[in-house]
Amino acid sequence: MTDREDHRLAGLRRHRILDTAAEEQFDDAVQLVRTICKVPIALVTLVDEDRQWFKAASGIDLRETPRDTSVCALAIEGRGLFVVPDLTRDVRTAAMALVTGAPHLRFYAGAPLVTSDGIALGSLCAIDVVPRPEGLTEEQRSGLAALGRHVTTLIEMRIVAAREQAALDAGRDAEAHYRHVIDSALDCAIIGIDPAG
Repeated sequence: MTDREDHRLAGLRRHRILDTAAEEQFDDAVQLVRTICKVPIALVTLVDEDRQWFKAASGIDLRETPRDTSVCALAIEGRGLFVVPDLTRDVRTAAMALVTGAPHLRFYAGAPLVTSDGIALGSLCAIDVVPRPEGLTEEQRSGLAALGRHVTTLIEMRIVAAREQAALDAGRDAEAHYRHVIDSALDCAIIGIDPAG
């Protein structure tokens, strides 16, 4: 494994999104991809060390696949839209299990999910079971790229939310500590009453 890949994987883990529950925002994004790109399958994938895990999936009953069968692993190598009009005709993908066997994927378009610090976490992809020699229209390409940026923002917001929660928790802990100190001091306090007032 390269230093670059180690750095990418550390960034992926920092976002604490792998193996999390379904979230409506991500599910909505894949539904929009299906509509915009007119495809039967859309995914939000996160490419881990040995697998790609699906944060959201529509049109396919898988939650993850081995990384070596992942077209998304190829998509994250670049920074722009990655399109393969016919997966059976591309030397990088023709022998992949999901191409040669069920569900017999044929077309792929993926927008890499690249964070503000340049880490490619996975992709938002549109997949079809028939080849598309024409690829996507310019409008579809633009829509997929925009949704990819939106999904990346949703993922990055997780770190912001985690930091804010940690700050709130630290504040609550400090408040509880000071209350305990004050309560303990009051328990030990001797109150003197001066009859003269």
